[in-house]
Amino acid sequence: MWLPAAVLLLAVAVAAGMLLGARLDNEATNQGPTEGSVDVGFLRDMQEHHAQAVEMSVLIRERTKDPEILRLALDIELSQQQQIGQMYGWLAERELAQSASGPPMQWLAQDQMMEEPHDMGDSSSMPADMTVMPGMASDADLTRLTSLPVGAAERLYLQLMVPHHQGGVEMARYAVSQAKDSHVRRLAQRILEAQDSEIEALKSMLSARGGPVT
Repeated sequence: MWLPAAVLLLAVAVAAGMLLGARLDNEATNQGPTEGSVDVGFLRDMQEHHAQAVEMSVLIRERTKDPEILRLALDIELSQQQQIGQMYGWLAERELAQSASGPPMQWLAQDQMMEEPHDMGDSSSMPADMTVMPGMASDADLTRLTSLPVGAAERLYLQLMVPHHQGGVEMARYAVSQAKDSHVRRLAQRILEAQDSEIEALKSMLSARGGPVT
């Protein structure tokens, strides 16, 4: 069960994100990225990507007593909820839907097709499979977080968060280089830096607790 303080912090984080998104949007002109752009597609998919990280963090926080994992999970939960608020606010200000009607990652696939005749630059900035959101855990993995013994669930959480962060970094790196809106690029850069810096910490914590769950 969530602690009251955590609930309050979560609400503050979401509200702060939405207010910041609205403030930034009020400073911008009405001209900017529209439906089908990298900016819009990135924000929609990253909201979903972040939401799963929040879900996994809540699931493990409700079970673990490990103070290091508790701190990590709460930090991921609050920081990514705050960023979800910013992304929501940016899309809402432009009266754009919060989710795509089609499969994920089409913003990147469409962008690549448009750029295909030209030099695409560093191909490492593009996910290899543009039909699947990179790093997402399966429904079976989420179920295991609630059904495994606590120690194994803690390890699984860390194990799942490594590719999840790597996928987020992949998406954010592409948005940093290809998004048109400066606010979107800055947000993508913050996501890239935060998640990239946490990957080694996740690996270290997992190793210290016995390594991956089979």
